[in-house]
Amino acid sequence: MELGFFTMPLHPPGSNHADTLESDLEQLVYLDQLGYSEAWIGEHYTAEWENIPAPDLLIAQALGVTSQIRLGTGVTCMPNHDPFYVAHRIAQLDQMSRGRVNWGVGSGGFPGDLHVNGFDPRSGDNREMTRQAIELVLQLWKDPKPGNYKSEWWDFNIPEPEDDIALRVHLKPYQDPHPPIGVAGVSPKSETLLMAGRRGWLPMSINFVPEPMLRSHWDAVEDGAKEEGKTADRRNWRIAREIIVADSTAESRKQALNGTLARDMEGYFLRLLPRSKMLGLLKIDPNMPDSDVTVEYLVDNIFLIGSPEEVAEKIMSLEESVGGFGTIMAMGHEWEPEGFWKSSMGLLKNEVMPKVNG
Repeated sequence: MELGFFTMPLHPPGSNHADTLESDLEQLVYLDQLGYSEAWIGEHYTAEWENIPAPDLLIAQALGVTSQIRLGTGVTCMPNHDPFYVAHRIAQLDQMSRGRVNWGVGSGGFPGDLHVNGFDPRSGDNREMTRQAIELVLQLWKDPKPGNYKSEWWDFNIPEPEDDIALRVHLKPYQDPHPPIGVAGVSPKSETLLMAGRRGWLPMSINFVPEPMLRSHWDAVEDGAKEEGKTADRRNWRIAREIIVADSTAESRKQALNGTLARDMEGYFLRLLPRSKMLGLLKIDPNMPDSDVTVEYLVDNIFLIGSPEEVAEKIMSLEESVGGFGTIMAMGHEWEPEGFWKSSMGLLKNEVMPKVNG
């Protein structure tokens, strides 16, 4: 099993952007030094807690100060972008990395971001736009035919090439035929994960959901693969989890229940999810009252908190419960106190994962 990282990232409203961007970069550098296999960085425009609108810019900066970690957009929300320009930005990023980039894509779920671009999330137009936009990006990478490209959401032209002086649309990714494409699933039997199975893309499951819903995520991937006569490979499946590792159970629980993880859950997610009618995703028992969904409940039932031995056992139990997966992704938060979080990330890599893989 590989060890990765997924970060929104998360910073309280009012934080200094220059400081938070610097600390986000420092996290990626440290994880690269530890040997984490990959990191994915989120994209949000209208959520001050999740304050990176351009993950590709942070990735470009990180490429120059890291050596082995793969870096991915987590995700490029296609309704925010014109596919002609996204095709060029991701291709250039892949060239700059010499193939160390993953491309996460999605239809966007944040109401404010969708509103900016005129999408009504109730209509599903953002999902249809995303499907068409991804197909167009892949086409532009493969064969950018001259002509007008027009839809309800974009309108651009590719000029006829002038081959005598190489005037043409030309940029392609470094990786052949393109960077690995990842998609994140949230709901049971996710349509996004069906698409991952059909296309052979990397399926990712979010950090909140209990094990029964995770099993439904893989069912969707397998169903999509079967529709195309393919066999889905569990080694491609990424599962994100909140993970804190300390020398003792007491120390890890103290940090989880009173530190930045609890601050982010109570101050943001446990307020945000009820507004989107998504709190039910966190419930082991769908009949449990919303008031029972607390940080302590999540620590006890979903998150991976404990000593190295305990966290290794929890990961192995999760792997057995869902039938196997390829990468566990630790979620990102502010590393405050920095020493504790560096220790936790180090214990996860150097003590927990050898036990899991041994």
